[in-house]
Parts: sequence; structure tokens; C-alpha cells
Amino acid sequence: MERVRVLVVDDSALVRKLMSAMLACDREIEVVGTAADPLIAREKIKQLDPDVLTLDVEMPRMDGLTFLENLMRLRPMPVVMVSSLTTEGADVTLRALELGAVDFLAKPSSDLASSFGDSALEICAKVKQAARAKPRARTTVRRLDVAPRLSADAVLPRSQAAGSRGGSPIIALGASTGGTEAVRVVLEAMPPDAPPILVTQHIPAAFSGPFAARMDRCSAMRVCEARDGQPIQPGHAYIAPGSHHLLAMWDGARYVCRLHDGPPVNRHRPSVDVLFRSLAASAGAATIAALLTGMGDDGARGLLELRQAGAVTLVQDEASSVVWGMPGAAWKLGAAAEMLPVDHIAARLLALARHTHSLAPAAPESLLNVST
Repeated sequence: MERVRVLVVDDSALVRKLMSAMLACDREIEVVGTAADPLIAREKIKQLDPDVLTLDVEMPRMDGLTFLENLMRLRPMPVVMVSSLTTEGADVTLRALELGAVDFLAKPSSDLASSFGDSALEICAKVKQAARAKPRARTTVRRLDVAPRLSADAVLPRSQAAGSRGGSPIIALGASTGGTEAVRVVLEAMPPDAPPILVTQHIPAAFSGPFAARMDRCSAMRVCEARDGQPIQPGHAYIAPGSHHLLAMWDGARYVCRLHDGPPVNRHRPSVDVLFRSLAASAGAATIAALLTGMGDDGARGLLELRQAGAVTLVQDEASSVVWGMPGAAWKLGAAAEMLPVDHIAARLLALARHTHSLAPAAPESLLNVST
């Protein structure tokens, strides 16, 4: 098996050294070179022909965004951005994803060596997945300890009565790698009176607020980072905070957002499986759910539970996905009734919501409770 060839671009010698060491932990990855700025990187790309670039956002002589924009125009290739965990860093990273970066890594603000070491598995996984992604514009080996993989049961037991409830339609979206742009495409096409939309996007806590604000600026809906106990209303979209699972629960006379700080599920918090399971229990057949581009399989089993509960379920197709891991896993499970390009999903969700609303029975009287 050919190894993934990586060029590490960062103005910090320490980061270049640490990143190279982390990637060298994986036998399927080869660091073919490093560069201290984009101009050096440009020459090394020509010389070394890497499969993947890791690119710092802030660098001398040419900033990372300008370099990325030029790169994706002249020589499209998979790029993983490395960004600081700040509001400014989040905004720049979201812009990089718009320009064609496949994914990003959050650079810790302190204790860099220890924090990067803890993230070795994630770094390697993202780089390997990036190598298989489609650009959108166009060694010492040591064992890595893998965290235990928990299912949605760790946060929310599966309801035995799922699928028997109805009510006004609720739309749910799940996404990971490439998802910030896929979610934007869907929200941008929604009218101001669209059914409520709940979104779980795998994203760090420092990035979810800026991401919600960015989506609010591009959508006719009101988009916000979800708060615990917040009523779920038409015309509003709720983005899961990067530090909590997002659940939809029935609270006497209305649906509300519930945030849960339980353990990561499928190694993610927030987890798409948790959101989908909560909707299978609380809204059942009134749910319309779509699983968008993303690495791994989080959301696949939750989407199947929703379909078994009577919900309508969709996945993004492979051709329009940056990574067809999550939607592909769901499709193989038989969890989705339809597969569509990302730019067709919003219209289909709205059509299904209109149909669901016309058939909707009365809202449920009592539903599952979860302690937070």
C-alpha cells in the first residue's frame, strides 16, 4: 500500500517538528518535506508532488488564505488547515473551507507539545482521509492509543416507542469533513419561514459560535448556536455547540433544545447519532433528516433509527461530498431512502416537510426525558 505523502507548511519550527513527528507515528503516512512559508512551499510542491498539504493560516510573505486561493485555482490538491483556537482563527478557518480546504486542525494556544501529542490519532486520520478527498476548486513508528468508541447509548438510551409520534416537521442535518460548506449550501437555500432545522456539525467549541454567526449572515433563516432549553421554532436553525451533544426534546407543550455534556459518541461531541436518536424518540415520523459529507460513520446508525421510526431520510451523494464516509456508511446500512447532490437537498427537504405537515397528527403528550 502506498503511503500518503505530506508536506507540512508552518512558519513555526516547533510546529513543523511536532507535526512531522505526529504524522510519522502512522506507517501509512510519509512526511516528504516541510516549508516555513508559502513561497518555499510553492517550490516544494513542484519538486516533491505531495498528496496532502497541512497549511498554517498565519504565515510571513503570504498569508495562508491567499496561498490557498492561488493553490486551488492553479493546482487543486487536498489541504488541511492548521488554525488557532480563537474567534479570529475560527473565522479564517471557515473562510479556508469555503476556498476549498478539506479539513482543519485546531492549534492549541499553550502547552503545544503535550496537546499535539494528545491529538496524534486525529491528525493522522484527517490527513489520510484528506488524501482520499476530492479538492473542491480545484521514521520511528509507535503505537497510537485509541480512545474507546461509545455509541449513543452512553448519552441517550434508545426509546422502545420510537416512530409512533408526529407533529409539525423538524429538519435535522448531520455533517463532518466538508460539512461547513455543505450546511451553508442547504441553509442558504432555505426561506425565512422554513421548518426548524437542527444541525450537528463536528467542530471545536471555539468554532461553533463563529460558524453559527457565519451561517446566520448567509441564510434567510435565523441561525444561532443552540442553548439549553431554547424553544425550537419555525424559521430558526440551531447549531450544536462544539462542546455539547444537541438533543431535541418535548417539554410539555413544545420542542426544545437540550444540551448534554456526556462522553463523546463515535469519538465526537457533538455526535450526529445522539441528535438523530433524540428525534427518533421525540418527533419520530415528523422528522426529515439528511446526513451530509463527513469522515467516519457517525450518524449512520442514528439515521437508520430515524427511518425505522417512520422519518424520511436522505444522504448526500458521493460525487458532491468532500468525504463520503458518513453518508456512504448510512447508505450501505439502508438508513436512507434517497441520495441527492448537495445542491438539491434543500429543495427536497422543503418538499418533504410540506408533505409531512399535511399528514401530521397532533403533537405528542409525553416524551423521553434526559438528565443533563
